[in-house]
Amino acid sequence: MTEPAAPSQGGIRAPLRPSATSSARPPPVFPARRRPTRIASIRIGLIAGIGALVLLVIFIIQNAHTVHLTFFGAHASVSLAAALLIAAIAGALVMAAAGTARITQLRRTMRRTRRRAGPAGQAHAPARDSRPDRDTDPATPQTELQP
Repeated sequence: MTEPAAPSQGGIRAPLRPSATSSARPPPVFPARRRPTRIASIRIGLIAGIGALVLLVIFIIQNAHTVHLTFFGAHASVSLAAALLIAAIAGALVMAAAGTARITQLRRTMRRTRRRAGPAGQAHAPARDSRPDRDTDPATPQTELQP
């Protein structure tokens, strides 16, 4: 037996309604999006790095003139590009140090929480912040700090 044709409304076909003997056609199944592989991610990173390197070389060529710097009594004459690059690298190192300190702090907190939880069969206790005003444990009632 063939399915009855869908009723038409102004040139647009209306969806089929399920009947007692058969159901409407299932919605189309779209293939799942594939995640990029590690090699593809590395390739994208290398292309982005090469692009950044090209921009860096252009920056250095355009800012090759010399500037005079004074820092805590020390005087130096360096190219503007070199001075800016050194400042950018120093800023990146400071941010990396701050990020490393935070990750180390979180790992220490997790290790402490695991030790308190006991054997592997027990559930982990929720992590608590070392400051009492930032306790996020849902079992602990939140009280207002009074001045």
